Amino acid sequence: MAIIDFGGVKEEVVTRKEFPMARAHKVLKNETIAVIGYGVQGPAQALNMKDNGFNVIVGQSKQFKRDWDRACKDGWKPGKNLFDMEEAARRGTIVQMLVSDAAQKAIWPTIKQCLNPGDALYFSHGFSIVYKDQTRVIPPPSVDVILVAPKGSGTSVRRNFLSGAGINASFAVEQDATGRARERCIAVGIAIGSGYLFPTTFQHEVFSDLTGERGVLMGALAGIMEAQYEVLRKNGHSPSEAFNETVEELTESLIRLVGENGMDWMYANCSATAQRGALDWKPRFKKAVLPLFKDLYKRVAAGVETRRVLSACGAPDYQQQLANELGALGNSEMWLAGKATRALRPKERAKVISKSTKGIGGRAAN
Repeated sequence: MAIIDFGGVKEEVVTRKEFPMARAHKVLKNETIAVIGYGVQGPAQALNMKDNGFNVIVGQSKQFKRDWDRACKDGWKPGKNLFDMEEAARRGTIVQMLVSDAAQKAIWPTIKQCLNPGDALYFSHGFSIVYKDQTRVIPPPSVDVILVAPKGSGTSVRRNFLSGAGINASFAVEQDATGRARERCIAVGIAIGSGYLFPTTFQHEVFSDLTGERGVLMGALAGIMEAQYEVLRKNGHSPSEAFNETVEELTESLIRLVGENGMDWMYANCSATAQRGALDWKPRFKKAVLPLFKDLYKRVAAGVETRRVLSACGAPDYQQQLANELGALGNSEMWLAGKATRALRPKERAKVISKSTKGIGGRAAN
């Protein structure tokens, strides 16, 4: 493992230099990796491992025709490397639980019966294991329980793999029945194309992930955007101006500078007026939202958020409810303005984006 200094705190990470692909192949040479679920993370991880030369099969229920058809379109062959979930789990020696958290609870009794001593049960989210009192997902003591959690959507996992960059991921071992759990875990992390891997625990992964999704990464970001857009519109600014100042400049310019060299570098490469405004208002925004984040983390740690997920996502009409909620979001004025803005982007850039994402799966939402 490599020792990296993260802001004065030294951490151990695993890179492709310490654990090259050849070593991953050696560790996994006798393994059959069964990817259970072809909805969000499943396509990206399965295709990446397949492209890297590992023995991968997919388990997907035909009941969900869209996902089954998508697997067929991506080149998986029914009866050869595409099966129903139960058959794939029986054939696999490493069983990847990549269905949604609510679905994991539903299918667990079936998957559990398919596990053999020495198998590995793999997750990309700590949800089912950490909140086992709610999910009832309790692995038998004879199997390894491991986690590799890519820090990005399925789309990003596949896109970064195709570009050669990879995407960072955390890894953890909850149960080592074979004495090989850690090595198997890291090998799969390399196989799916991780840029580098950093150690965590199942609990830390799920606490940080649920906080991040509801906070900066998705919930807070969308809420802040809506608030600023609303204020601009109510003060007479056009939809185009309000959207560009709220979203387009962030996603098409500033966030890229942050990703390349950090927030300080982005500030240094903005106008003096923008710098002063950012530095003066950052403490006020932090003060305003810090109590919300403290409350959010407490709710995550207490299992309140997971109960909400299992209750809502397990409802029989959830897909229709979700479609209604997403429809309301997408048809709001701000995101209709966004659709019009995207259509006006230079065509050459649009072609590059289309080419880079061809055949890539959807967002990773655990």
